[in-house]
Amino acid sequence: MAAAARSLLAAGRARAGGRRCRALPAAGAAPYCTVAPQQQQRQPPPDMKSYLWSRYKEAKRVTKELVPSIMSNMLNPDAIFSNNEMSLSDIEIYGFDYDYTLVFYSKHLHTLIFNAARDLLINEHRYPAEIRKYDYDPNFAIRGLHYDVHRLGTVYRGLSVVPDEEVIAMYDGSHVPLEQMSDFYGKSSQGNTMKQFMDIFSLPEMTLLSCVNEYFLKNNIDYEPVHLYKDVKDSIRDVHIKGIMYRAIEADIEKYICYAEQTRAVLAKLADHGKKMFLITNSPSSFVDKGMKFIVGKDWRDLFDVVIVQADKPNFFNDKRRPFRKVNERGVLLWDKIHKLQKGQIYKQGNLYEFLKLTGWRGSKVLYFGDHIYSDLADLTLKHGWRTGAIIPELRSEIKIMNTEKYIQTMTWLQTLTGLLEHMQVHRDPDSQMILEEWKKERKEMREMNRNFFNAQFGSLFRTDENPTYFLRRLSRFADIYMASLSCLLNYEPDYTFYPRRTPLQHELPGWSDQLCTGTFRIPFLQDTVQIK
Repeated sequence: MAAAARSLLAAGRARAGGRRCRALPAAGAAPYCTVAPQQQQRQPPPDMKSYLWSRYKEAKRVTKELVPSIMSNMLNPDAIFSNNEMSLSDIEIYGFDYDYTLVFYSKHLHTLIFNAARDLLINEHRYPAEIRKYDYDPNFAIRGLHYDVHRLGTVYRGLSVVPDEEVIAMYDGSHVPLEQMSDFYGKSSQGNTMKQFMDIFSLPEMTLLSCVNEYFLKNNIDYEPVHLYKDVKDSIRDVHIKGIMYRAIEADIEKYICYAEQTRAVLAKLADHGKKMFLITNSPSSFVDKGMKFIVGKDWRDLFDVVIVQADKPNFFNDKRRPFRKVNERGVLLWDKIHKLQKGQIYKQGNLYEFLKLTGWRGSKVLYFGDHIYSDLADLTLKHGWRTGAIIPELRSEIKIMNTEKYIQTMTWLQTLTGLLEHMQVHRDPDSQMILEEWKKERKEMREMNRNFFNAQFGSLFRTDENPTYFLRRLSRFADIYMASLSCLLNYEPDYTFYPRRTPLQHELPGWSDQLCTGTFRIPFLQDTVQIK
């Protein structure tokens, strides 16, 4: 018997914390209301088959008419989205992470990381050389997934999907208790069996885990899943720590870094408006220097008031013991005591408490941007009161998909069909139940189709069916604003105020949307069955 493989667990498919919520319909989709069943009771028509199918056809006709109006109000992939009200006029200091915030990498980088870590598994951890046949698949994994380190399989076993029925049986339902989830920083600790992957750099790690699992399964090789998880994790870490990734990028910077004039344009715009700027990154000095010279120019340090490298976030935000060290032009660490953080200099390590003491940059006048929700943003929000901006590169591609006619057609009809099912379930006769089962089957197929618009294995980064993913819930908690890239800032004036959209709670919807539910979209079944007093 082969050892059972560890698998990736899509956060949305096993919903964390035992909580299940129904989200509001997508923008522009036909809304529907929940009304107590006794309010819907009415004398059923004599021919239920004809009645239900006439409601179905009419709902489909109205849905089709809605699509053009929805498409006339497309989402802007270059917009900035707000979780909390925030005015840029209050922001005096802007801070930035480096990787996937100031600089973006080409598709070649993840292939490099995957291949290097795979070779380390073979050469240093003595894994079978046959795993070298596996190549990196950029379309396999998405961020926000959980990896169960101990169980006998979850949503994916190796590279193969596990049937929903087996997953539900394994976890005694579709909810995963919070005590089994990762700790605050997404790390697996004692009592936590699931590791959450929030970093863009973790995509090669997830894929490598699945590939090695697949090899062991296919060849009926017995192994310890915990050891595999640790070995892959260590190999990925070594690609960074041993400098393999940094040296490869520096040697062929045009291959790995996506050059963008807009990064400099954003920084120049902020500087022109008198804003102070700083950089805090975990990357090493020479690596950052070469990358910034490539995307911004040789004078990039003139734009920043403070530059800190190898900060070791998130420890940088919590550990008060580590002092700053100055790095000279040759990359040598100096032993001088730091009394002031000077413009044009590069500093290593340090901690946020000393940073606040030396700069006085405290509270809501500081806005810090990063791509990692935990390592970059969480502590700043919860402990230090800075405003935070998340850079989510996947946002642009997902919005472009959501703007397509096929997606809009599918989502609008899916929402309408869901409402139709909800209201017509009061009819309990055999003919009605048979038709409702057909509709449920169609709805299930459409939900699968909707997921496949984004990622064939795991769907959208932000939503799983009606519910927000665990990733999005963390994003909503720790980021005041979020966007696809820093270039989105160029679309806004420096005194612009971001206002979050009011998203109705489920118990609020019937109270204020009477007109929507009964008239605006002219859906007959709503008019026939819903009466909101």
